[in-house]
Amino acid sequence: MKGVLIDLDGVVYQNDTLIPGADRAINWLQQQAIPHLFLTNTTSQPKSALLAKLARFGIQVPADALLTPPSAAAAYLREKSAREQSPLEVALFVPPVTREDFAGMEEGERVQAVVVGDLAEGWDFVTLNRAFNLLIANPQAELIALGMTRYWRSGGGLQLDVGAFASALAYAAEKQPIVMGKPSMAFFQQAAASLVLPLTELCMIGDDIKTDVLGAQACGIKGVLVKTGKYRSNDLQTGKPDRVLESLADLPQQWQLL
Repeated sequence: MKGVLIDLDGVVYQNDTLIPGADRAINWLQQQAIPHLFLTNTTSQPKSALLAKLARFGIQVPADALLTPPSAAAAYLREKSAREQSPLEVALFVPPVTREDFAGMEEGERVQAVVVGDLAEGWDFVTLNRAFNLLIANPQAELIALGMTRYWRSGGGLQLDVGAFASALAYAAEKQPIVMGKPSMAFFQQAAASLVLPLTELCMIGDDIKTDVLGAQACGIKGVLVKTGKYRSNDLQTGKPDRVLESLADLPQQWQLL
């Protein structure tokens, strides 16, 4: 392997706690000059907040070393607007803090895109039904999902993630979502292009057997599962990772085996 893709929540940290040894593993990657990129499906925080969080753990990461679904979606929408030479109206179902990644975009009722992120407790019937009606009222509108992660582990236990709500809208409105995040092949390809490496020379380290490991393997990337975060023992009955690590801290010792 020549490059590494690393998930954040559940791999580098768990909520607001650094996973022991994760910072040393990242420092090792930096010292060895091994190309790496942080690839997260987190949509509850803007890119700037994630970079600041890593910095609080003593992990200094440049902005271009972090790829998030909101930043990828915003780039996609701006490119589409430029291509069609007209401003796009969008409906953003994302947390207030994440809106900074979509700065300058117009919101309205005659939308060309409905963007669905992790609203967590912000989801209720009225909100979900409004997103559904916008899709029905605007047949041309695209359903953009900021990842398709099913759930994540919060301080209070497992919590539904954006994939559950995007799937409900896709089913009700009969629209195939455009996924900006793992396990979308386009998202992994964007990551590979950022590192200037082919997919087959990368490994993806994550705690989600489906989104991280199987999603990566479907693109020709090696999938490495860590036993932290949302990992459960029956994950190994769902798929076969190329390697299983106790945690990211084991990466330096296991690197030559990947």
